[in-house]
Amino acid sequence: MNLRRWLTVGIGVKRWLLVSFAGLLVLALGVAHTLRQVTAVDRPSGPAGVVLDFLTLQFLPYQVRGAIAGTVGLVLFLLGAYRLVRALVDPFALWDRDQPMVEVIYQKRFLARGPRIVAIGGGTGLSMLLRGLKEHTSNLTAVVTVADDGGSSGALRAELGIPAVGDIRNCVVALADAEPLMGRLLQYRFPGDGPASRAGKAPPADGSPEEVAPQAGLGGHAVGNLLLAALVQLQEGDFEEGVREMNRVLAVRGRVVPATGTAITLHARLDDGTEVEGQSRISRTNRVDRVWVEPAGVRPTDDALHAIAEAEVIVIGPGSLFTSLLPALLVPGIREAIAGSGALVVFTCNVATQPGETGGFDLADHLDALGRHGAGHLPDVVLANNRFNALAPAGWLGEPVRLRWPPTAVPAPRLVLDDLVDPANAHHHSPDRLAAAIMAVWDREGGRRRRPSSSRVERTA
Repeated sequence: MNLRRWLTVGIGVKRWLLVSFAGLLVLALGVAHTLRQVTAVDRPSGPAGVVLDFLTLQFLPYQVRGAIAGTVGLVLFLLGAYRLVRALVDPFALWDRDQPMVEVIYQKRFLARGPRIVAIGGGTGLSMLLRGLKEHTSNLTAVVTVADDGGSSGALRAELGIPAVGDIRNCVVALADAEPLMGRLLQYRFPGDGPASRAGKAPPADGSPEEVAPQAGLGGHAVGNLLLAALVQLQEGDFEEGVREMNRVLAVRGRVVPATGTAITLHARLDDGTEVEGQSRISRTNRVDRVWVEPAGVRPTDDALHAIAEAEVIVIGPGSLFTSLLPALLVPGIREAIAGSGALVVFTCNVATQPGETGGFDLADHLDALGRHGAGHLPDVVLANNRFNALAPAGWLGEPVRLRWPPTAVPAPRLVLDDLVDPANAHHHSPDRLAAAIMAVWDREGGRRRRPSSSRVERTA
């Protein structure tokens, strides 16, 4: 496994090994030429000549002598080069000692050549997407919604006045290089009255752990939420700077940025005209027609706008349509930035419906919801799953998203179908398959930034 990594194209190691080997080869030829002259023209007599013949393997055929010398020389060269690099680099190494050095070099050199990708959304869908994409590029930015008002995030938001931190924590865990250990630490929840207070309620339909509101003390709080809240306080309440510090502290591969640095509240209007306030309540509500965020005048973060402007690929979704994707897109300035970028915009449709929020939705319904919120013109490509026989989770109330395509969509995005679902869980995408499909779309589009679409810009004006 390590040898294949060392030989990966573009990692920047083989070329210098070849240069060094060529230099040693020239040096060896010079020494061999000298020995040949000594042994052929002015060979010492007596015991000195016998020792010289033995050291130069004169008792073997010349073909065997060459093979032995070449093999021993190559092994010594590779061993010496490896140990020399380790001796020079190890004192300054900041990575996990259990991680092979070649993995660090691979991440820094090869993944740095990947496309600049911005993923927009929140919740489980975004963190799952990031886990797949980080194996293809380190030029990765997650623009995360901050509209959550339930559980640990809601409690910290109410007490400290900061935006929701839960989705940001999940994305940081997904992108952290030391994910197995650091992930368990950041996701750990303190025991207490918080979990017990909701023990009688039904779990989420997708089987994911439910965030619960702590009743007292640390009960129900996630360590990652507390860490981010503390970093924000150390930055004198600057939420954007606190998130930047968390990226640096945890050695995130790529970066995670909030869609806005202001605490926002999500509102929804149902089909019957009823209005619902709060992300946690909306997620359990049927027949959502429209959602919006307040205060209306919030501004996007500079980091989010800069990442979108520099992106080559922008991925919207997957994730909860009304409570994760749209809240990020509804921050004033985000849709305009996407429309004015030269990036390829890919909308990744969910593989399954979410009871209460998108119950009964098909592909066309998802696109229609984007259109009702002024974002239907943004996608250049719609990526959807075409495998429907994945294993359904126990107690699952959702269903696979049916592939009804809206023939009247203008301008019509290109539909790409692929096997994207996790075979063991019909509610979730497979991170590896989804990331591979997005990279394949990028490759087919020519692997280059496009000019901003005039139709996209005009329709957001």
